[in-house]
Amino acid sequence: MVLQIQLEHLQAIRAHAESTYPEECCGLLLGKFTSDRKEVLEVRPTKNAWQEDTARELGQELAASETIAPLTKERRYIIEPAEMLRVIKEARSRDLSVIGVYHSHPDHPAIPSECDRQLAWPEYSYIIVSVPQGKAGEILTWNLDEENQFQAESFEF
Repeated sequence: MVLQIQLEHLQAIRAHAESTYPEECCGLLLGKFTSDRKEVLEVRPTKNAWQEDTARELGQELAASETIAPLTKERRYIIEPAEMLRVIKEARSRDLSVIGVYHSHPDHPAIPSECDRQLAWPEYSYIIVSVPQGKAGEILTWNLDEENQFQAESFEF
């Protein structure tokens, strides 16, 4: 499947990522699903609600999945369920859907982590922007396959 997105949306994601550095930014992609593509019509920045105890609340597997460094907003993100629900309802009222999520990887490549995989939903696209030293770099998009593994997804502008 292809993710169709406007350059202005990618620029908004890059700007959001740079503005939250060194913490991860996050947001939602609103648009429409078709048979062969997902079309992004709006980018909605959200608050990174990750807290120190978020990993424990989400389960031991997540807490133990990557213990190299502290699990802080500099390495993780989460969107508040209430905010997610509010945006889903608003999108539906406008005949749109949440079709994906974006977030940044400060000083790391735009490749999903194990934590990203464990928290991902199958139908969504996941845009990740690398932010080395505060400047947005590579942007890649991913989605989950049938084995619950991330696969690269194509962009179309």
